[in-house]
Amino acid sequence: MSAHTNTLTPARSGSALSPWTVRGTLALDAVVTGGNGLAYLAFSGPLGELLGAGRSTVVGVGALLLGYALAVGALAARRRPPAFGVRAVIDLNLVWVVLSLVAMELWLEPTTAGFVWIPAQAAVVAVFAVLQFTALRRRSRA
Repeated sequence: MSAHTNTLTPARSGSALSPWTVRGTLALDAVVTGGNGLAYLAFSGPLGELLGAGRSTVVGVGALLLGYALAVGALAARRRPPAFGVRAVIDLNLVWVVLSLVAMELWLEPTTAGFVWIPAQAAVVAVFAVLQFTALRRRSRA
């Protein structure tokens, strides 16, 4: 056996786009966020009524999400996304979580579906932030 043989650990095994790697967590975030943004843009009227957010708000959020997804996807496409960029995504995801909950209470008049959907999507974004933080921390220790 060669002296250069490495033991594979869960952090190093599998695809670079595994949901346990920095690139994988970013790619998953980009896909889910982009899909959400496209749905908001394509179905802004019905979703605005369903959630109690209004069509123009849903269009604005959809456009924001789509742009954010493209930026996160570009970061995920890099062979080794820079830690600064990953930390910025983590921070922006956490800001999104807080603003979603604040908006629900202060600015929006959500329906029952909105009261379920807004915290649920905030929870998903919080999970992305945790996965990204954990993967970045694991990468820095490797």
